[in-house]
Amino acid sequence: MLVHLLFLIIFTGSADSFTAAPMTTQTPPDDLDPTAGEGKQVCSFHSVVEHLDMRADNRLYKATRPVLNHTHPTVVNLFVAPTAILDVVEKDLKLVSSLWILTSWLNEHISWDPSKFCGIEWISVPAEWLWKPDIIIEERLEKDKVVLSPYVYISSDGWVSAVNKEVVVSMCRMNIYKFPFDSQSCNLTFSSGIYYTDELELNTSKNEDLRFITTMMIREEYDWMFENFTCMETNQTEYRQHSIVYTVTMKRKAVLYIVNFLLPVLCFLLLDIASFLISDGSGEKLSFKVTVLLAVTVLQLILNEILPATSNRMPIIAMYCCGSFALMLLSLLETILVVYLLEKDSQKTETDKDHNLKEDKARGHSSDRERTYKWCPCFYNVPGGDDGDTHELQTAAEEHANQSHGFRMILDELRNLEKNVHVLFKSKEEGGGRPGYWSRMAMRINKAFFIVYVTTVVVFLIVIYNKWNPEY
Repeated sequence: MLVHLLFLIIFTGSADSFTAAPMTTQTPPDDLDPTAGEGKQVCSFHSVVEHLDMRADNRLYKATRPVLNHTHPTVVNLFVAPTAILDVVEKDLKLVSSLWILTSWLNEHISWDPSKFCGIEWISVPAEWLWKPDIIIEERLEKDKVVLSPYVYISSDGWVSAVNKEVVVSMCRMNIYKFPFDSQSCNLTFSSGIYYTDELELNTSKNEDLRFITTMMIREEYDWMFENFTCMETNQTEYRQHSIVYTVTMKRKAVLYIVNFLLPVLCFLLLDIASFLISDGSGEKLSFKVTVLLAVTVLQLILNEILPATSNRMPIIAMYCCGSFALMLLSLLETILVVYLLEKDSQKTETDKDHNLKEDKARGHSSDRERTYKWCPCFYNVPGGDDGDTHELQTAAEEHANQSHGFRMILDELRNLEKNVHVLFKSKEEGGGRPGYWSRMAMRINKAFFIVYVTTVVVFLIVIYNKWNPEY
């Protein structure tokens, strides 16, 4: 009822003609009994239909365009109002919307005097009895789901009005550059299938009235928020046809995508930064970074199932995912390099240990041989000498042997001390002393890369935010 009233207000400028229709449902007075004799008024819809000679087999009303003179076109008033945005399938470029489609045109073969029929100004008849304009939606994809109303309204001056509520599946060219913070504008082009401009002319309401009525009729938009609804009349010069293009503008509700997609990618990026606190010597850091990288890859596969492949330029969300993936990949490569340098230094340390061990064993064998050497004084009987000289020689030899033995003992003690000091330094070096050359190089690379990595991540996130910001 509200839709019919708004339709009549737009195209007739008044609701009086519509409010007169309910009077026909009232019980007629006695002097207006439809069963009365001649000269009396009749008050039934059936009498009006009989007066117009409307029958299903009457070709006068449905065979040709209802004009008395073919030189002027049939003017069709069209009013379209969306009541709900049911779904938007980005992958298939589809818009599923619920529309009120109201059309009215003048049938010049139909007229009656309401005063002769108890003031009846409107009747409803089956739609198949009358000629109807072949209005089509050029973007429609599924025509089999259209269920039209079986009845139309006819006024006493010949205006025919058809009201249909349709679920339209149409093609929509989408701009997903700022997905999921995007706004989409989808066109619905109404035109005639066969009639040219000089035969059928389309007319619609003003954008101000259209916007006001649409705002009143629109209901829940599910994942989308309705913003605007406009129309524009065009003439297709190539086909010599008149058409009306309705544009519905809607904005996506991005909360679900923020929670289920954007935040997980950001958390994985922060986890990758936090992984620098894990020791490079253990294999856990490398496996952790690989796991985070695989998680981002899974999210990219999900994104590929959502976005269409016909976009002219890469969406910002694809830049966000690819940029995060590239940063994590660089971090993984840096970790592999650091682990390689540490392993290289560790191999060098093991080689030095083996070399020192061999030297220690060699020194131990020489010391044992020296320790087993025994000094003994030798006594020689010098022929021709006396006993006094022989005694002096023996005493000198014993003193020399005692002094040599003492020097040997001191030398052994010094060698033992040198070995102990060498072992002490080796233990300090193994237990956290100054690292090797490649270990120091790995620490410097890791520290410098961490600073550059954090700076790059911050700059990257700021750039992505500015691109998504509606003000840019």
